[in-house]
Amino acid sequence: MAKILNNNLHNAKKNKKDEFYTQLSDIENELQHYKAHFKDKIVYCNCDDPLQSAFFEYFFKNFKWLDLKALITTCYKSQNYREVSTEDSPKKAYAIKIHRDDAIKDELINPQKHSIDDVDKVLSQMHPLSEVEATLSLSASKSQSQETLKAFENNKHKLFENFRAELESDPKDLQATQNKSTKSYKEPSLFPLDEDKGLNNAGDFRSKDCIELLKLADIVVTNPPFSLFREYVAQLVEYKKKFLVIGNKNAITYKETFSLIKENKIWLGITSANVFLKPNENRTGFILTKQVNGLTRWFSNLENKKRNEILETIASYKKNPEQYPKYDNYDAINVDKTIEIPLDYDGVMGVPITFLDKHNSKQFEILGLDNHLLKNGLGAGCNSINGKKIYRRIIIRKIAEVDELRKQEQEKM
Repeated sequence: MAKILNNNLHNAKKNKKDEFYTQLSDIENELQHYKAHFKDKIVYCNCDDPLQSAFFEYFFKNFKWLDLKALITTCYKSQNYREVSTEDSPKKAYAIKIHRDDAIKDELINPQKHSIDDVDKVLSQMHPLSEVEATLSLSASKSQSQETLKAFENNKHKLFENFRAELESDPKDLQATQNKSTKSYKEPSLFPLDEDKGLNNAGDFRSKDCIELLKLADIVVTNPPFSLFREYVAQLVEYKKKFLVIGNKNAITYKETFSLIKENKIWLGITSANVFLKPNENRTGFILTKQVNGLTRWFSNLENKKRNEILETIASYKKNPEQYPKYDNYDAINVDKTIEIPLDYDGVMGVPITFLDKHNSKQFEILGLDNHLLKNGLGAGCNSINGKKIYRRIIIRKIAEVDELRKQEQEKM
């Protein structure tokens, strides 16, 4: 079953049908470990429809608990809006930007971090949190009750009600539309994202509008299209952003991604998303995908406690050397499971890519990934044993003993 589901993810990547929507429970499970990172920060969620996105829902509902400075979310709809949104959502790309009530708008724009062409436009379209809460009939308390959470679901359409006509009208018709409306345009609303000339890319994370919004952000949290994962992460690194994003587990083996992992610039999160929402065949709604437990990972450069956990196993090379054959073409022993890593072996080891779920950079050094990124003179090509090819292996070496790491922990206490 796991192989079939993995093929589904590969086919989605190949066919660029990447509409895998994350569930709120999976976001909550991971984000609970990062609260300290978000205080006074501007969070950016893109690659999704804010009015359908569980990422927007999570950060909006937890805006005060996390003590955010601002939340910016964008939506890409240049191709077929039904692929990512329900019928009642605006049919053009848009963004919504909400700032903390006591945050001065000028604080949100740091000229050292970005260069906004139309700063006035951005500032005028940011909304204090209290205004948005009032529009949604939400409580102004620090935590939300079940009643207010239900009100969010019932009233979130009000965020774009006033602005729908403006988004979907020709400019020449806009004034007439506004004159007919009885709503005030001073209420919280959305604002349109423009396409780059001739590219039909409004709302695309690579478009000029979205890059300008990215420059405003401190932390990016989202589930980008798996087919664009390399490009997406490269952009985050280029703009020096902190991030927590979901990707296919096999993205670990991408040359670009693995280089960042090897250099200890990005690492895996704590949990993994198990089930995703995706559009049904008729594009008229959403369905839960089958279980994909273990096939995705969170990728991040935000510190988490799991990165400092010490790996301890009872496996022994000295007692069972026959369990750890050497590769034909590489001077290292093969380890089939992370729990079988022999801590009494000081040489080079090839371990499964799932080792990264337990990797502590103070305990093990990552040397490379079997058939690429190995410029250390130990060997070349895909690993094999007695002529039989071995699935991808990360090449590691122990650099610290468990007792030594325990002592360091105690000294810090």
